[in-house]
Amino acid sequence: MSDTTDGQVLTTQDGKPLKAALAKALRREKLRALLLIAPLLIFVLITFVAPIADMLFRSVENGIVAETLPKTAFALREWDPGSGNVPDEEVFAALYGDMVVAVGEKKHTRLGSRLNYEQSGISSLFRKTGRRIKRMDEAGPFTEQFLDADKKWGDVSTWQVLKQFSPKYTDGYFLNAFDAKRGIDGIEMKPADERIYMLLFGRTLFLSIVITLACLVLGYPIAFLLAALPLRTSNLLMILVLLPFWTSLLVRTSAWKVLLQQQGVINDFLVWTGLVSEAGRLVMINNQTGTIIAMTHILLPFMILPLYSVMKTISPTYVRAAKSLGANDWTAFWRVYFPQSVPGIGAGAVLAFILSIGYYITPELVGGTSGIFISNRIAYHISSSLNWGLAASLGTLLLVAVLVLFVVYDRIVGIDNVKLG
Repeated sequence: MSDTTDGQVLTTQDGKPLKAALAKALRREKLRALLLIAPLLIFVLITFVAPIADMLFRSVENGIVAETLPKTAFALREWDPGSGNVPDEEVFAALYGDMVVAVGEKKHTRLGSRLNYEQSGISSLFRKTGRRIKRMDEAGPFTEQFLDADKKWGDVSTWQVLKQFSPKYTDGYFLNAFDAKRGIDGIEMKPADERIYMLLFGRTLFLSIVITLACLVLGYPIAFLLAALPLRTSNLLMILVLLPFWTSLLVRTSAWKVLLQQQGVINDFLVWTGLVSEAGRLVMINNQTGTIIAMTHILLPFMILPLYSVMKTISPTYVRAAKSLGANDWTAFWRVYFPQSVPGIGAGAVLAFILSIGYYITPELVGGTSGIFISNRIAYHISSSLNWGLAASLGTLLLVAVLVLFVVYDRIVGIDNVKLG
């Protein structure tokens, strides 16, 4: 676009070129828009992007070994872990120098705790050696002195762990998350009795899908009824749908423990009606059944609300027109009404699934050993075992799994079909 007319430059009232003035005004509008969204952008970066970035970093960070035992890590570069022999005197001498400094700075216990995640017993090895290091002869020989302090220094596997986790970055956490480990011959699966995380991931995905389907089966008729009733009546009944939000999650979960236990209300009622015998009381708590029932109840409103908001926009004249053309009630519903409610199904399913896959309080209280999710294990490593690296790798894999399922959902259903009304 030219700012000239017959060779004359168009200007503003103050004599500035019109094109430059328009560009300046446009930049001013963009800057104003940026300043308006800056608080939200900063909030998202601090509360969402930064924690995810920190989680990704913790899942591969392993600087404690190189920082605590720098000379030992350097000396181990020449040692072959597949030789079957412990390192030579030079490596033990480097270990002595590093341990003297680490004990003085009280870092050796932290290092032992970190490596204990990889091999049981290393934590006690470093604590015991730390108590003996000051009594060692600094002139050597060091191999015999370390073996006298603890025989585990003569175990090749101890040195293999030290060498494997000497780099500042490691894939060990992700290998553990896949129930694998790095051995002498490369990556290998752990023994069958030590594999837990892949089982938990599979159980989490399976139960989340079951809970989502249960919410859909129960929530669709309720939303259909609410959308068909007069506005005054539906608003009154909607209070019953929202009522669980007014109660603490812990209270609702604890109530299900009372209801579902073998001496609970539901079993007592079934025995009283004669549907089950006293000796045949149902086991509905501390298993997958308890997790499904409790979480379906908790997540049901998240399915009903999107369905109701979409169904409320569907005009009843469409169904009446189908019936006037000869369709029966089922055909009119399935061919006319149901397709228009699919966006609500998509929105409710996404909400219920995403929320259920990350739940850990309810499965922890009612799931027992067979009904817990991978999120329970992540919470355990964060609060109890303090293995934050493994917790971060598990969280990263869970995030990736959700993103993959989201992409698959978009390919099959289409994210454009997800609406909240």
